Amino acid sequence: MQVFGHGIGTWLLVGFVAVTFDFISEAQAQVASPTRLKFSIMSQDSVKITWKPPRGRFQEYRLTVTPVVGGKPQKLSIRKGETAVVVEGLLPNQEYVVQLFAINNKKESAPAQGRFTMRASRSRGRQGSPSHTKPKKESDSQTGNATTDEGSQFMCESPAIADIVVLVDGSWSIGRLNFRLVRLFLENLVSAFNVDSDKTRIGLAQYSGDPRVEWNLNQHNTKEAVLDAVRNLPYKGGNTLTGLALTFILENSFKPEAGSRTGVPKIGILITDGKSQDDVFSSAESLRDAGIELFAIGVKNADLNELKAIASEPDETHVYNVADFNIMNTIIESLTKTVCTRVEEQDKGIKEATGRKSLEPAAPSNLVVTDVTARSFRVSWSHAPGNVEKYRVVYYSTTAGQPEEVVVDGIESTAVLQNLMSLTEYQIAVFAIYTKAASEALRGTATTLALPAAADLDIYDVTHNSMRVKWEAADSASAYMILYAALTGGDTADEKEVKVDNSVTDIELERLSPNTEYTVTVYAMYGDEASDPLTGQETTLPLTPPQNLQFSDITHGTGRVSWEAGSRKALGYRVMYVKTDTAAMDMVEVEDATTIFLTNLTSLTEYTVAVLAIYDEGQSAPLTGSFTTKKVPQPLSLRISDVFEEEFRVSWNHAADDVTLYRLACTPLSGEEAKEFVFSGATDTVVLDHLLPGTEYEVSLSAIYSDEAESEVVTALETTLQRIITTTPATTTTLRPTTVVIRSGIRNLVLDDETTFSLHVSWEPADAFITQYRVSYVSLKGDRAEEAVMVPGRQNDLLLQPMLSDTSYRITVTPIYADGEGSSLAVTGKTLALSGPRNLQVSEEWYNRFRIRWDAPPSLTMGYRVVYTSASAPGPTLDTFVGDDVNTMFILNLFSGTEYIVKVFATYPTGSSEPLTGRAKTLYLGVTNLASEDVRVTSMCARWQFHRHATSYRVVIESLRDGKKEEVIVNGGTSRHCFYDLIPNTKHRISVYTQLQEMEGLAVSVLEATAPVPTEAPTPPPTTVPPPTIPPAREVCKAAKANLVFLVDGSWSIGDENFDKIIGFLYNTIGALYKIGPDGTQVAIIQFSDDPRTEFQLNTYNDKELLLNAVERIRYKGGNTKTGRAIKHAKDSVFTVEAGLQRGIPNVLVVITDGRSQDDVVKTSQEMQLEGFTIFAVGVADADYAELMNIANKPSNRHAFFVDDFDAFKKIEDELVTFVCETASATCPLALIGDSSLAGFKMMEMFGLIEKEYASVEGVSLESGSFNSFPCFRLHKNALVSQPTRNVHPEGLPSDYTITFLFRLLSDTPQEPFALWEILNKQSEPLVGVILDNGRKALTYFNYDYKDEFQTVTFDDPEVKKIFYGSFHKVHVVITKTHARLVVDCKQVGEKSINAAGNISTTGLEVLGRMVRSRSPRDTSASFQLQGFDISCSTSYASRDKCCELPALRDEANCPALPHACTCSQDSKGPPGPLGPPGNAGLRGQRGVRGEQGPRGPDGQRGVIGLPGPQGQPGPQGPSGQSIQGLPGSIGEKGAKGQIGPAGHQGLSGPRGLSGRDGPPGQRGSVGKDGPSGLPGSPGPMVSTFACLLYCSKTQRFNNVHFSGSKRYGGSSWAIWVSR
Repeated sequence: MQVFGHGIGTWLLVGFVAVTFDFISEAQAQVASPTRLKFSIMSQDSVKITWKPPRGRFQEYRLTVTPVVGGKPQKLSIRKGETAVVVEGLLPNQEYVVQLFAINNKKESAPAQGRFTMRASRSRGRQGSPSHTKPKKESDSQTGNATTDEGSQFMCESPAIADIVVLVDGSWSIGRLNFRLVRLFLENLVSAFNVDSDKTRIGLAQYSGDPRVEWNLNQHNTKEAVLDAVRNLPYKGGNTLTGLALTFILENSFKPEAGSRTGVPKIGILITDGKSQDDVFSSAESLRDAGIELFAIGVKNADLNELKAIASEPDETHVYNVADFNIMNTIIESLTKTVCTRVEEQDKGIKEATGRKSLEPAAPSNLVVTDVTARSFRVSWSHAPGNVEKYRVVYYSTTAGQPEEVVVDGIESTAVLQNLMSLTEYQIAVFAIYTKAASEALRGTATTLALPAAADLDIYDVTHNSMRVKWEAADSASAYMILYAALTGGDTADEKEVKVDNSVTDIELERLSPNTEYTVTVYAMYGDEASDPLTGQETTLPLTPPQNLQFSDITHGTGRVSWEAGSRKALGYRVMYVKTDTAAMDMVEVEDATTIFLTNLTSLTEYTVAVLAIYDEGQSAPLTGSFTTKKVPQPLSLRISDVFEEEFRVSWNHAADDVTLYRLACTPLSGEEAKEFVFSGATDTVVLDHLLPGTEYEVSLSAIYSDEAESEVVTALETTLQRIITTTPATTTTLRPTTVVIRSGIRNLVLDDETTFSLHVSWEPADAFITQYRVSYVSLKGDRAEEAVMVPGRQNDLLLQPMLSDTSYRITVTPIYADGEGSSLAVTGKTLALSGPRNLQVSEEWYNRFRIRWDAPPSLTMGYRVVYTSASAPGPTLDTFVGDDVNTMFILNLFSGTEYIVKVFATYPTGSSEPLTGRAKTLYLGVTNLASEDVRVTSMCARWQFHRHATSYRVVIESLRDGKKEEVIVNGGTSRHCFYDLIPNTKHRISVYTQLQEMEGLAVSVLEATAPVPTEAPTPPPTTVPPPTIPPAREVCKAAKANLVFLVDGSWSIGDENFDKIIGFLYNTIGALYKIGPDGTQVAIIQFSDDPRTEFQLNTYNDKELLLNAVERIRYKGGNTKTGRAIKHAKDSVFTVEAGLQRGIPNVLVVITDGRSQDDVVKTSQEMQLEGFTIFAVGVADADYAELMNIANKPSNRHAFFVDDFDAFKKIEDELVTFVCETASATCPLALIGDSSLAGFKMMEMFGLIEKEYASVEGVSLESGSFNSFPCFRLHKNALVSQPTRNVHPEGLPSDYTITFLFRLLSDTPQEPFALWEILNKQSEPLVGVILDNGRKALTYFNYDYKDEFQTVTFDDPEVKKIFYGSFHKVHVVITKTHARLVVDCKQVGEKSINAAGNISTTGLEVLGRMVRSRSPRDTSASFQLQGFDISCSTSYASRDKCCELPALRDEANCPALPHACTCSQDSKGPPGPLGPPGNAGLRGQRGVRGEQGPRGPDGQRGVIGLPGPQGQPGPQGPSGQSIQGLPGSIGEKGAKGQIGPAGHQGLSGPRGLSGRDGPPGQRGSVGKDGPSGLPGSPGPMVSTFACLLYCSKTQRFNNVHFSGSKRYGGSSWAIWVSR
């Protein structure tokens, strides 16, 4: 038992220890809580919280402060050692719950909890006291007629009445939630007064960037009406221009026509939350001077010093400043009591002043200022009544200086004020001084003139290093100061100064740099003060280059270059010449000569020559030209002599001195092997031996020159003598033949002037005994027989024609003597091919025409045949013929929108070339999106997207039942027309023909049937008419005009029931819009899940009721959530012109989703935001709020909304409608300007000057801009690019804006003034614009001010002038209500005062480049390059712009990457990639030292011909073509038979015929004179044909003797034609 007992005790002990250890471990794992949580109210919006730290280990505290009713909790992390914290930003009258946790290793303690309530405090002029201090109740004695009870609002029951105008700050800094508190404050303010038309009147104006009257003093006659207006006061938004707003209420609200009454106290109450962005002091002073007592209420960030400067004195009762909007009501009682008291006191003072007025001394009247100069003016006035002892005239500068005065006797009424500052405004006050009193002041202002400046600046006698300057003298000037400086790269170098006496008005400026533009400024000096500058610019002459470059004595290896001296100051000349196709250059310098003979040139090579004059200042611009050396000449006078049986002598003359070698070939025509010899260049004769007896040889000779060029071959024919052998029975005797003199009759046979059908051959006769030449020629192809032409002996050239084109011929010329033939010479040549035209280009495409242009072929043509036909529509093939001097023509009378195939043939006498083929397409002249609408029983309408160039439309409706047609012409701005009195239930065809002046496009048609006649239903019993179900439009949406698209989530997570709630939300939101259609807001809806589905497009509905019915018919889709794809679909398929998108108005997208997207939404959303779209995102339930912020625009609190469930849509409906309608009501849509998303207009897109649209804009071509990656558009002369104003600025221009141009003026930009951009009214009269005067080098801005008076400001500062000198420049013209500021290349150059602008008419046009002298929109315009044009609705854009588009100002570190450039950040760099291919060749380096000649490498393979390059951009319009023919006319009547024409060219010879029979013997001729005895001849009966011919020619006169035959004289047959 003891053992048992001992065992149980042991196990109990072990169990107790284990349980204890587990309990301790669990206790150690828990974190102890803080204790003794206490609260101390520190101020109206802050509380101090203290506590006692917990025991045990912990790392930090976490504090949450949560409002009991609504609002988000504040969470704070607090370090371990802290035991107190102050929480700020709390709301008054709000109860809060506090929880404090201790945290250790991410584990929390149980919270220490507590509650406290913030109590509102009251303050005036300073921060209020804590809420636990109860404010004292103010005594009723403070105002006798004021009453208040604890817990009730103060009421002013004074019988005094007042005109009270409240000026409310509506800038963006207030925010919509705080603006509601402002409305509540205004309600309490109005409620404190007895408001009626004959009692106290209250008006209100709201301001931001521009003020506006919400209601005038006389607009509401009851307190209830004013309170209702306060409750519906819209929030404006904008900047904070308080000074402008104070002036506005003085000029607009406190006027009799606005309800302001005389003899009634005037009160102005300002409510603002920030410091003004303009001057408030002078505006407030003007109000106080007008008798208006001002109260200033500042909230939150208001400037207390500025409030004191605005308010009337004393500050203690007229200045209020509270820390937040939610405690504004704490000052309402004090404010209303003070206003009530001051109204009573003012009323009493007015009544007393009325009684005293007759006792006050009278003031002078009728102040007049005359004789105004730069230093003085005269002041005159009408006498004051009574005994005036003196007049005191006080004057002072409005900008600086102490008042000064002049006192004159009481009988005087004028005074001269002297020693004034020039161009300064002075305030003048004239007091009448009586014996014991002084009158009120007679006040006025006057401005002194500018100091007289020099005039008529003339810069003349300009040389390369000097110029003279003269001017007209200024009156009373003491001296003149002349400043001049060089303009280098658009910047002005260090100025130099010259001072001259006042008698000098003509000086010479010396030691100037050549070819440099100088700016010269002349000041007239008056002591130390200078007049306005007189400025001019002139460029020194460049160093005079030589003139009249000429080339002469051109041979194959030499040439003479001559020129005329440009200036006697030239020290010498440098002549550089280079082969055009190589880079190696040779240079020669000459001193006292103007000609040089160039040697060692290469034959048949084009050389480019540059001649520069050398001066002390450097070298002139080059005078350049080019020439081509001739081909090396062939040897001259090849002849053969000393002919024997086995040898003869060959001789020739040298053609040039630089022949290196001669190559001679001797070829027997009997077929034996030819022999070839090479001789030195000094050789001119050689004996050829070892020849065959009695054999005809062809000897050919060519010359080889030092440049390794070889001349053409010259040839000669010769036959060695026949060896004669006599044989006898006994002996054999060899007789040496007698030598016969052979005459070589021609030399220097030359072939030139090759054409496609002829060759010209010429030669030189060697003696005067040649009677005729036989010229024979044969094709080397061997496909035709040889032909021959006989030429008289006095002729030494012949034109061979007609010949086959592109064919090689051998031409042989044989001289014929009286006793036989001489040696022949032969040459080969080739006719030209029938080359076709090249490089067909199409430009100036229009609706019924286009221009074609081609390059002429190298061969001489007769003209060109142009054939064209439609590529798609069947139709005739038309052609026309133009002369050979034409290479461009318009093809007219074409169909619009049609592609044509164009072929151009070159025509030759022997045929036509292969065609040059291309395609061209006319522009489309027709409407798009034609659809029927509003179809009724007897009427229907057609709507279309209007054509940008249409002047009118012809609209035809045709009944398909009876063929009846009705036609009407409507103007080009119309996009809808209706037909009435139609037949019910009948199909009709509506066709729209677009007309452009005299042109008319093809018809665009649509079929639609009228509705059937409805069957009359039985008369229903009378019922009560149900109330309308269409939601009423909201006031904030009254001016809304936008393209509005809703993107609705239709995924499975929504469900049918919740989708119906989304439809209800859409119904209410769309129902709040005021007007549906092109004149208001266009609405489209897309439902998306896996893929988007467009429920209807922007242009589908123009009626609100029909639109809402369509919304109710939308059916739930179901699927996954692909939000990114849906947003892209909206951008690509719904926000398009085809779908009804209107330009110039805001594009708004509202995305509604309940979950996280299953694809990327960021990329497309950011792209749309950068392109100017405004995106709102509405998330429900499980939506990802971070994703909503990525989708929506910034700020997120305005564009991103989140609700817990679909029943909570009502909470955000009002706010969403307000934000959407305010966005849609903005004058300026959101656009991507520069690299920022700003409110403004992308004017380049408005005018179609973007890469995908510019081709349809006539007179515009695409070129490289300031960088090659930036596109730039050249506006050619008279392009007159324009757009209707209603398409660009449908709501007119904003009050403040910045115009930005990036442009370049060209060499052909006219000197006359032209408008870079201007807006014209319907009568083509300019309303607003920017003018450049290229002659004066000035920029002018003009508009009409709010008084409808025309105003201009001109900037002609030196910095302005650089924009006129051929580089790209960026110009910002900043327009505000008071100033026009000019910024050139991101540097301000001037600022001038203007009046606030009036609005513009939208019925006219906006035009680019219009000449100022134009009087109609179809007049002339200037040529220039335009790269950028934007109008931003901000006056600060110019100060933020970095001019990254200008190479000289671009800072790569702070500028975005150039277009198409690749950039990457450090974080996005990956591992090194593989080795890339070799780079392109770098820039050419300096010429190195000549290296040793290396061994010849192996020949490389022939490269592959590359692909043709892309077609270039269309060029500018060329000059009018010549000989352009129109389309062929109709076939005329058959004419009478014509006369026989002249004989044609000789045809090609036919095949050789058979030999004819021998003719009868001729008559015997007379006996001739005895000749010398000849050698015995062989007997024969035949008479020589040649002798017969000679006989005939001596006895009778014959004409046109022609020979033809074969071989040489002594051949087998001849034919003779003889005609008289």
